[in-house]
Amino acid sequence: MLQEVENLGALQRRLEISVSADALAKEVSARLARLARSVKMPGFRPGKVPMKMVASSYGAQVQAEVLNDKIGEAFNAQISARQLRVAGTPTVSPKTGGEDGQLTFSATFEVYPEIGIGDLSDVAVERAVCPVGEAEVDKTIEIMRRQRAKPRAVERAAADGDRVTVDYRGSVDGVAFDGGSATDFAFTVGEGRMLPEFEAAVRGMARGESKTFPLTFPADYRAKELAGRTASFEVTVKKVEQADLPPVDAAFARELGVRSGDVAKMRDEVRGNLEREVRTRLRARTKDRVMEALLGVADFELPQSLVEADSQRLVELAKSDLAARGIGGGAMDLKPEDFSPQAQRRVRLGLLIGELVRSQNLAPRQEQIRARLEELAQSYEKPAEVIQWYLGNRQRLAEVETMVMEDNVVDWALQRAKITDTPVAFDELMGGNAG
Repeated sequence: MLQEVENLGALQRRLEISVSADALAKEVSARLARLARSVKMPGFRPGKVPMKMVASSYGAQVQAEVLNDKIGEAFNAQISARQLRVAGTPTVSPKTGGEDGQLTFSATFEVYPEIGIGDLSDVAVERAVCPVGEAEVDKTIEIMRRQRAKPRAVERAAADGDRVTVDYRGSVDGVAFDGGSATDFAFTVGEGRMLPEFEAAVRGMARGESKTFPLTFPADYRAKELAGRTASFEVTVKKVEQADLPPVDAAFARELGVRSGDVAKMRDEVRGNLEREVRTRLRARTKDRVMEALLGVADFELPQSLVEADSQRLVELAKSDLAARGIGGGAMDLKPEDFSPQAQRRVRLGLLIGELVRSQNLAPRQEQIRARLEELAQSYEKPAEVIQWYLGNRQRLAEVETMVMEDNVVDWALQRAKITDTPVAFDELMGGNAG
């Protein structure tokens, strides 16, 4: 018999479900009997433990398991009969006053919202573009040269690009502070690793020179006790090293994997890898723009159970990340509500993408998945092994399927929106690492 579903709000529902006490008791007895065949207890051979002892030791656990199963079966039957799509896990609580021989429960749950996609024809979407030419190939090769540079000690003042080794000691009001001192500390001038005032002080110093200078920490400095305060630093330069870049020749080409040493072939390979990387980054930028556009034309209620679950998932991910970096203590005092806005956006976008995939038939096709695998594998020395690495693990393959599915959604939206091609500087696209 179908029970009445009570509407508690936009998405929240409540349903009364019943479980036969007789069916529950029979299933508990059956499971305890099966358990008695193999259970072990001191003084008894396996399968010879008296049923009373088995029931005394395991009865409560088995009854809870059976009751949970029966409630789930009853709930799923009611939901299936109504073709309701349940979001999250229902909250079940016992009720009194039910029919004789029946255990009655109240199940409160949420359903998925009806999602309507608005008109995209008047929505402007910026599509990022960035051509790859000879200048971009040259910049990339220059980065590779710097990565393979060999340091050489020089007797001159330190300049940008030089690696310096220093001893330093910092103090505030004459008192040293944690992390403010180091011996034989090396960094590259102009790289931005150190605070600008520190780099400015060391720039122009030669081996053996010392200097004392003031340094004001930024107001948002990570060490709160130093934020906005002015410290005095003493620094001594112990070594200045110049980075000697390798020439772009056959030896350099071979080091990059071109066995023949052909520099032209090396440039072609660099261009190919660079074009793939640029294409990936452009695709990511355009996808962000499309997702924002889609969110702007789709308004629907969110199942709070999904938001809460995702908020908790983000908390656990953040804690794991902090722990991996050796950060604990108060930094681990994270709460789900801290991640609620992020979780709301993630859930909304996930529901929206799911609806588009379902209603517009945008599920990834096998040939699309294969093409993406081949694209991912192209930059490796043995592409076939990389493809098998993905195919051999369901989780990794699912990540590729998600990429293709999102690309299908992006392509669908771009066909309907007003597209504006927006040039992106190569250095900006590559994260400032190409200059």
